[in-house]
Amino acid sequence: MPSQKTTVAKPANVKRSWYLYDASDAPLGRIATEIARKLTGKDKVNYTPHVDAGDYVVVTNAKDLVVTGKKPLQKKFYRHSGYTGNLKEETLEHRMRENPTKAIEDAVYGMLPKNKLRPGRMQRLKVVKGSDHPHEGQKPQKVEV
Repeated sequence: MPSQKTTVAKPANVKRSWYLYDASDAPLGRIATEIARKLTGKDKVNYTPHVDAGDYVVVTNAKDLVVTGKKPLQKKFYRHSGYTGNLKEETLEHRMRENPTKAIEDAVYGMLPKNKLRPGRMQRLKVVKGSDHPHEGQKPQKVEV
């Protein structure tokens, strides 16, 4: 019986593709999980946890982001400066109005593994407000969610 070999991805042999997502097609959570999967490379045959083998992801129409239920009003984001009484809170509705790209980036950031590879993966995420993006030269493949 022939033995099967397990392949391990090496950083030098990683081939990265470009993918295009439309934020107005599906809810925020659905799109964020798909994007996190592409950025980590879990959909590839040669996935290796300690090697960053993910792809580039371009997200368009961030201003038309779909969120279900009462999440725009009830979901809150907190930040604190460290000083007494300086807890700031912001609703998802306010964040989407002020900076819709930040809402998508935060959702994907929270879904990526908490390790040293996360900053590099986030650099490969490109989010734009409208439908036009500066990455046409890379010929990203449109993905339906």
